[in-house]
Amino acid sequence: MTANPSHKGVEYWTKRISEQEMPALCSTVRDLEKLAKDDVSSLSLLGRSVMHDNALTSRILRVANSATYNKGINQVSTVSRAAVVLGFDTIRNICLTARLLSSLLENHNLSDNVFQRLLKLMGQSFHAAMIARMMLNERDESLREEVFIATLLYRIGESAFWSMGGDLADALDAKLLNTENSVEQLNLIRSELGTSFNQLTQGIARSWGLGDTLLKALNNPDERMPEIRCIFLADKLAESIAQPDLDPQGFQKRLQQAADMLDIKVEEFNQRLIRCNQVTHKLAIDYGAKALVDYIPNTEKVFEKLDAPQPEAMLREANLTVQLNKLRELTGFAINKTDFNQVMQTALEGVFSGVGVDRCGVLLLTPNRKMLQPRVVMGDDAETMKTTFVIELTDHQSIFAQCIEQKKPQWVHQTPTSESSKLTASNAVEHLSREGFLIAPLMVNTKVLGVFYADRHASFRKFEQVDFDAFTHFSQLANICFSVSMT
Repeated sequence: MTANPSHKGVEYWTKRISEQEMPALCSTVRDLEKLAKDDVSSLSLLGRSVMHDNALTSRILRVANSATYNKGINQVSTVSRAAVVLGFDTIRNICLTARLLSSLLENHNLSDNVFQRLLKLMGQSFHAAMIARMMLNERDESLREEVFIATLLYRIGESAFWSMGGDLADALDAKLLNTENSVEQLNLIRSELGTSFNQLTQGIARSWGLGDTLLKALNNPDERMPEIRCIFLADKLAESIAQPDLDPQGFQKRLQQAADMLDIKVEEFNQRLIRCNQVTHKLAIDYGAKALVDYIPNTEKVFEKLDAPQPEAMLREANLTVQLNKLRELTGFAINKTDFNQVMQTALEGVFSGVGVDRCGVLLLTPNRKMLQPRVVMGDDAETMKTTFVIELTDHQSIFAQCIEQKKPQWVHQTPTSESSKLTASNAVEHLSREGFLIAPLMVNTKVLGVFYADRHASFRKFEQVDFDAFTHFSQLANICFSVSMT
C-alpha cells in the first residue's frame, strides 16, 4: 500500500476499504443493516447470510448460548432458533460483532507491530462496548444492543486502516511510536491519510449504513442524550484503562462523570466496572477472540496500581421513610389498576432502598415451571445476577421449590454450608449470599409466577426479623397489586 497524494482523503479510503480490502465484511454489514424489522421475513435472509460460514455460525451460537445472553433457556442449535429465543435485533447484532471480529483478527498479512496495535485497538473497542452496555443496564434490551454496536464501531475507521497493513501502515505506525504528543499524532495521521480516523469512521458508517446512533456519537460526542453520552464515556474509560501510563486524575474524572450520569456513587460504579471487565473477558472468548483478552487489562488490578481506595460495598441501612413512601405508592396501585412492571419496579425499590439490601430482584418461572430466571434486578452485582441467577427446581426439597409450593416467604439464615442440602440452584448456588437471603412468592391471585429475592451479599451483613417482616410486607402488597392489574 503506497501513499498517493492525489488519492488521499476520506472518500478514497472509505472506497478502498469497502471495495478492495474488506468487501466481504462490507457486504455482510450492509445486508444485516438492510434486513427488515419484520422478524419473520428476515429470519431466512439472516440464516442465508451466515450459513455458508461454519466458523461464523459456530461463534454466533456460542455467544447466543453464553451466560450474557442465554438466561437459563435450553441451548439453541440454529441461528434461526436463536433469533426466535433472543430476538431478531439481538441475534443480528451478535452476527455483526462476530463477523467484524473475525474479519479483523484473521488478517495474517500484517507486520507484528501493526498487528499488535490492531489487537490493542480492538480489545479497547470491545471493552468500551461492554462498558456502554453495562451503563444502560436498566434500559430496554434493544437500546443496550444498539449502543453496544455503536460503541464497538466507534473506531472502525482506525481499525480498518490498520487491518489493511502494507508499507504506509508500517511507516505510520513507526512514526506514531516516536511521537508522544497526542496533537502531533493527530496531525501526523491527517498528513499521511488526508483525513482523520474519526472522519474515516464517519465515512464508513455512512457507506455501510451503520445507523444514526453511531453517526450522532461521532458528530456530537458531547450530546446529553443518555445513549450518546454512554458511548463517549465508555470509549474514554476503556481508552484510559488500556494505557500503561494511565492518568489518575483524568481517569477519576471520567469515573465520576459516569457515576453522576447513572446517579450512583463513584464507589458503586467502580464495582460495576470491575464486574463488567470480568464479563468482557468471558464474552471475548465466546466470540472466538481470545487474543483480545490480553489487551483488555484487568480493571481491578488497574485500581490497585493506582493505589486508589478499593471499591467497597455500599452499606444501605433500612430507611423507614423510603419504606413508607413505597408502601403508599403500592397502596395506590392496589386501588387504581397499575401496570405489572411498574408494581414490580416500585416493590423492588422499596426492598432495595427501604429495607436496605445489597441486591434484589424478581425471578420468574419458565413456561414449564422447572426453572426460575431473572427478570428485573437491582443493586450491587446486578449484571452478574442477570447472567448467573438461574434456579433449577428439580429438587422439591429445595428452598425455592418450597417457597413456590407452600406460597410462603422464606428466610434462609445461612448458605451454602447449613442449607446446601436444601438448595438446588444450578450455577446460582455459588452466587447466593453466605450470610443468607430472603425469598417470597410472586403471585397473581393464587397462582405463583416467580419469586422476590434479596440479600446482603457484598457487605456480608445478616438480616434481622424486622428486615424479614418488611420484605414480606412489600411482597404481599405487591401481590395484591399484581392481582388487581391482571383483573
